[in-house]
Amino acid sequence: MPARTVKVASSSGLHARPAAIFSQAASEQEVSVTIETGAMGPVKASSILLLLTLNVGHGDEVTLRAEGDGAEESLEVLSALLETNLDEEFQDS
Repeated sequence: MPARTVKVASSSGLHARPAAIFSQAASEQEVSVTIETGAMGPVKASSILLLLTLNVGHGDEVTLRAEGDGAEESLEVLSALLETNLDEEFQDS
């Protein structure tokens, strides 16, 4: 099962807006994706409520895992999203 570990760049971590943006992107993937921290998880990446339970802060590392056709591509898209400060990127949205 392909996996990717990334640092969360959003200044508020995976809370509120960044969690909503990330969970929406995860739900649009062709494969199921999980996310976990060193202490918690894995949880379904497309669930905003489960994301919030991880209590991920700015600079924390998370591991994404996906399985199936297109797993690597999904991990690439979602990793890039986590490595972006979504608080600033979508501030005017």
